[in-house]
Amino acid sequence: MDNAQRYHGSAPSEIKHPVVLFDGVCKFCNGSVQFLLRHDKKDRLRFAALQSEYAHRLLPPELLDESYLDTMILAEGSTFYTRSTAVLRICKHLGGGWSLLYAAGIGIPRPLRDALYRFVAKYRYRLFGKYVRCMMPTEAVRRKFLDL
Repeated sequence: MDNAQRYHGSAPSEIKHPVVLFDGVCKFCNGSVQFLLRHDKKDRLRFAALQSEYAHRLLPPELLDESYLDTMILAEGSTFYTRSTAVLRICKHLGGGWSLLYAAGIGIPRPLRDALYRFVAKYRYRLFGKYVRCMMPTEAVRRKFLDL
């Protein structure tokens, strides 16, 4: 399943928004979430740390493996996207000019996209650092986090 990028599971029926699951202790990942919070003008995305109980309830069993802690996952209903495909679909949800990134990137073969993704993921702690615990969002964005 390592090369798979799309999974099906049973998302809770109350999930009405795409959910971005990210490594909660990774500084690069947290910076990416901060970027998404600023650019999600239509309030489409919700967030949860991969280490959270929420993520463990949401994800299908094959994505609960420790090897997926280095993977950003996008849950859209009962479909789960990983790695570069998740990132590109997130761009699509941002709309505007970010949708162009999706349109341009999705045409690149997934193995090539994922190779770059895996390289960054492998060295993310070394390059950007690591938190001792998951970040705590401000009160203004707290409602977008499903694991608090």
